[in-house]
Amino acid sequence: MGYQTLRQCVEDLKRHRHLLVVDEPLSANLELAEIQRRVYSSGGPALLFTNVNRCRFPMVSNLFGTLERARFIFRDTYEDVRRAINCKADPTAPLKQPWAHRRLPLVGWRMLPRRCGVGGVLENQTTLDQLPALVSWPRDGGPYVTLPQVYSEDPAKPGLGKSNLGMYRVQLSGNEFVTNRELGLHYQIHRGIGVQHQKAIAAGKPFPVNIFVGGNPAMTLAAVMPLPEGMSELGFAGALAGRRISLVHGKHVPNGLPVYRDADFCISGVIDGRACKPEGPFGDHLGYYSLTHPFPLMQVRAVYHRHDAIWPFTVVGRPPQEDTTFGQLIHDLTGTVIPTVIPGIDSVHAVDAAGVHPLLLAIGNERYNAYQNLERPQELLTQANAILGQGQMSLAKYLFILNRADVPKLDIHHITEFLLELLRRIDWQRDLHFQTRTTIDTLDYSGEGFNQGSKVVWAAVGPPRRELPTEVPATLRLPIGFSNPRLPMPGILCVQSPPHPSLRESVAPESRVENRSGWTVQDGPFSLSSFCRDVSPDESLNRFPLVVLCDDSNFAAASEKNFLWVTFTRSNPAVDTDGIGATTVHKHWGCRGSLVIDARIKSHHAPPLIEDPEVTNRIDALAAAGGPLSRWL
Repeated sequence: MGYQTLRQCVEDLKRHRHLLVVDEPLSANLELAEIQRRVYSSGGPALLFTNVNRCRFPMVSNLFGTLERARFIFRDTYEDVRRAINCKADPTAPLKQPWAHRRLPLVGWRMLPRRCGVGGVLENQTTLDQLPALVSWPRDGGPYVTLPQVYSEDPAKPGLGKSNLGMYRVQLSGNEFVTNRELGLHYQIHRGIGVQHQKAIAAGKPFPVNIFVGGNPAMTLAAVMPLPEGMSELGFAGALAGRRISLVHGKHVPNGLPVYRDADFCISGVIDGRACKPEGPFGDHLGYYSLTHPFPLMQVRAVYHRHDAIWPFTVVGRPPQEDTTFGQLIHDLTGTVIPTVIPGIDSVHAVDAAGVHPLLLAIGNERYNAYQNLERPQELLTQANAILGQGQMSLAKYLFILNRADVPKLDIHHITEFLLELLRRIDWQRDLHFQTRTTIDTLDYSGEGFNQGSKVVWAAVGPPRRELPTEVPATLRLPIGFSNPRLPMPGILCVQSPPHPSLRESVAPESRVENRSGWTVQDGPFSLSSFCRDVSPDESLNRFPLVVLCDDSNFAAASEKNFLWVTFTRSNPAVDTDGIGATTVHKHWGCRGSLVIDARIKSHHAPPLIEDPEVTNRIDALAAAGGPLSRWL
């Protein structure tokens, strides 16, 4: 049977040596976050901080720091839930293996939330300024809740059936928020809560919201699960928790919404219409700050906590971080369902090192052209469009798709191998398909405006058409100002480039194109287009199917992780893609030589995340030999 409370989970992890208790006095302002990042990167244990400065609540992090620990937390229910999900892919599985699926009725029963009396999280009241004030990065606009479970209901059809449980970051104070009365709720585009909020606005109704923190870790995972519309996150949480989710209804709840009784904390309030205040900055999972923008303003009516409350938190930043494990768990639980959602698709992988949303890999199947043998993408393009129409996958900027028959043994999670197979086969005159002026991730600042950017599909089928070079040829010539070519992998060349023209003061007015940051540069000295013009199609550079212009080619080529992060978080496909010998035929763009991506930092990009050196020095002291965290830091 799973845990009822977070306290039970913490004690269980401690008994089995999956958790380290840290009694050292520490600050929630930057120090805990830096420790969490270091311990996560070393594969260390969960951490219970019992002596947080100016905070009366203990704080726990890294609960999901490894896939093994996450599976341990859900060890009593994990396989049952995975089998239940797999039944969607194969509804006959219970008939084929009745004994293995004998617990399915119990799983179904646990998916039904239950009403209960007061107690638990409603035992005590407090105020926002008494909650742990976690600040993760130096430029963050204030303290944030980083593992919230935000509960809301459909104003048109209130009740559990149309409820939504999501993880949307919460700013507790700072900026223009009135202390203890207001907080900022940041939800991104294509989120379920946005649909509900819009309905409340249209109906002229206040929009009640409850924010739960803690409780069974299954509730945390449920809040990030990409469940189909209409499928209850509370139901999934009950199945994974091994017990029905207990909800308090009635006069004891201040805003009319049910309260998760076993939560450690609950912030209850209301969003009134379109009321907004500036939220941010916040160091986010792409490895940059998301900047200050107006987001929904929540009026706080009450803050509750249980007697033995523990505040769970995580830290996001340039991947991999603890939220990487969420992605691994989601794939582990739901990977077999993808072919049932998108016919013809074998597998899809959101590349964590590229910031998750910027880059998707997919393997599909060309099933309808066996008698024609045309060896060009056909059904793959249909499948690619279907992928870009699915929930959070619709935020991808780059979608690379291969045909399973061409790569029968390829593991989609082996990213370098995937890219090599793609580059061997792709035809740049035929296989690039752009979508311009569309939506991208709210957190991605590479586009033309807030939530605005472009997408491109690279679709390749057929046998290899080229060999990929593994070294820089002696005859390589680069345009003036470009230098230091480096190979992150065969067939790809990273080129050290002058700063992007948008960062230079002396830019001719005719080279400027208005955008949200004032202007960017399409042409002129050291621009992407000038680079491509200065290389002829018969030069040795074109042996490399892909060339990436970057600020530091040594850094970009040093590892797969660096290459993916630089290339796909710093480029907007329709603006930052050009090629040698480019042509446009019937509005289809392509190139005869190398494809070139401009992955330099531009003037409108958000700043990257950099740790505070003074905090780093303090944590280094804890990491020194004999220090309390020396083993893990």
